[in-house]
Amino acid sequence: MVPESCPVPTLPGVVGERMQQIVVNGIVAAAVYVVAGFGFGLIYRTATFFHIAQAAIIAVGAYGTYWLCVGIGFPLPVAVLLSVVFSAIVGACADQAIFRPLRRRGASPLVLLLASLGLYVVLTNLLSMAFGDSIKTIAWGRVEEGWRVFGARITTVQAMTIAIIALLAVLSAIAFRSTKIGITLRAVADDPELAGISGIEVDRVVLVASAVGSGLSGLAGILLALDLGMTPMMGLNVLLMGVVAFIIGGGLKDMTGLVAGGLFLGLSQHLAGWLIGPQWQYAMAFVVLIVLLLLRPKGMWLSQSHGSLA
Repeated sequence: MVPESCPVPTLPGVVGERMQQIVVNGIVAAAVYVVAGFGFGLIYRTATFFHIAQAAIIAVGAYGTYWLCVGIGFPLPVAVLLSVVFSAIVGACADQAIFRPLRRRGASPLVLLLASLGLYVVLTNLLSMAFGDSIKTIAWGRVEEGWRVFGARITTVQAMTIAIIALLAVLSAIAFRSTKIGITLRAVADDPELAGISGIEVDRVVLVASAVGSGLSGLAGILLALDLGMTPMMGLNVLLMGVVAFIIGGGLKDMTGLVAGGLFLGLSQHLAGWLIGPQWQYAMAFVVLIVLLLLRPKGMWLSQSHGSLA
């Protein structure tokens, strides 16, 4: 007989707790997708090509943190900051050494995509040579069960991820509307030719966007690695999910749209993983994308300020 102090959970109670955990997991996943989608979107809107090498830079951020923490012994906050900066430098150097010369020679978006694909392969293989292909983790602090929030469990890393994304959303909205560089980025994203005629140095703006976007990609990789670990190929799925959130959200026409797209995607994935099977999580992302594009080709979230970054 079970004591009265230990009641047996009823089916509705179990399902309710499971749904609460799905919501929390979906929000955490959405936070990573938003960062990756924002980094991708900055580069796409200014340089106007699919920069698939950002998938490798996601992994560069994760492995940079791993090397600094585990290999050298840096404190985690310092390692994270240095890795984000290093990711930004890698992105800026790639733009200066590869993509800027191609743009000046009139290369098409397809040529830029192929160059980016080549860079992705090179960077991924370098990471594989340096660290191997096995899963690496960054052990920091003691292993914990997590906090109980509304019936669901959330770890410190997951709570930190959500907090960072919330702060990033607020800061980016302010930056793109109130700072000179933010306004310049929006001008180039709206019409690069007109921006150039107006005296804006488009190449410099694209360089800044590449650096900031790559830094954000590195941050997305770090947040994911702290929660789930890392492999050299980890960035491809994250980038693709960020791109899907970017498209669903209307293409950075409004930061709120990207956040809404990320949340919709994260929750849909985890709900599909529970109802159908975990192997359907990534497939569901593209099912959602296709259905929404058929229903609303311009994205789920339509902003009044068309063309703006935020």
